[in-house]
Amino acid sequence: MKQLFFKIAIYSFLILVLLEGLIRVFHLTKDYPVRYVDRFGVEKWVPNQEGYSVTGIRRQNFSKYNINNFGYNSYREFKPTSDKFEIALVGDSFVEGFHQHYYNSTGKKIENLLHGIEVYEFGYAGYDFADQLHLIHQYQSTFDLIDHVFIGLKFENDLNRGEYNIVPDRIKLESPMYRSLRKIKLLVYLQNIGAFSAARELTRSILSFGQDDPDAAAIETESIESKSQRYFGYIKNFESLINMYGYNKKHYTLLLSKEKTPTIFLKYLDRHGYTYLDFSETLNQSVRPTTLIYDMHWNDHGRDLIAELISQYLQSEFNDNLLK
Repeated sequence: MKQLFFKIAIYSFLILVLLEGLIRVFHLTKDYPVRYVDRFGVEKWVPNQEGYSVTGIRRQNFSKYNINNFGYNSYREFKPTSDKFEIALVGDSFVEGFHQHYYNSTGKKIENLLHGIEVYEFGYAGYDFADQLHLIHQYQSTFDLIDHVFIGLKFENDLNRGEYNIVPDRIKLESPMYRSLRKIKLLVYLQNIGAFSAARELTRSILSFGQDDPDAAAIETESIESKSQRYFGYIKNFESLINMYGYNKKHYTLLLSKEKTPTIFLKYLDRHGYTYLDFSETLNQSVRPTTLIYDMHWNDHGRDLIAELISQYLQSEFNDNLLK
């Protein structure tokens, strides 16, 4: 009996080693770049990393990322000067672009359409409006040299707080324990395909047995008055961040979807002179899919359309000679 258990243990270990090797050889799971908080209190990626972002059990999406000296996924370094025409895209995972090869990003597509300009992509998954304004404020001397800045804004997601602070849940992913676990590619692969989801749901169900989910119940039964109050709370957070960090209305343009932005906020922006560029109509008019099949991030065609929209906006707002 002891010999049987010994053989089972040995074979199990060998199978795990084989699976680990297969996952590494065929690159079936993603690499995790290391994040940190710099000396200015800005959370971003540790500079000069590269790897591959992989999604899905059959590598539905496989793309290479490259973290530049500034700490963002980009095909170029950020070196703005007063002699060139540069723009910045500031936002979350849509700007970060881990779903696309870094050398075929939205910024690169804009550069291909408008030769002679440089596009700097300050994208980081999870950034909200507080993160973005804090970044711009802390690196104001850099952004002052950039000719125009587009700031991504999702009303429902990005205005949940009126002041900036480090998000502990993201930073704890860089603890020694999490870093060690990420080195086991088989474990990462199983997590990414949802192998542990059932166990987590069971544990959550047991712990919350007999209790209603207040958040889910609130969303389902939210009244018009309650929703209006929540929207006013988001607008108050927007005002709080603007008052704290300032906002150059001539230098910045909000990049948003009017389809997913309530009218009350759009009217607020119009009334107070904030310019914004709506991409929802452009994407909705496309006869081809503009998002990935497994989530709502833009696919290659969607990025083409966004790049064209931004390029047309720049051509209409700035002197053509400046963009040559």
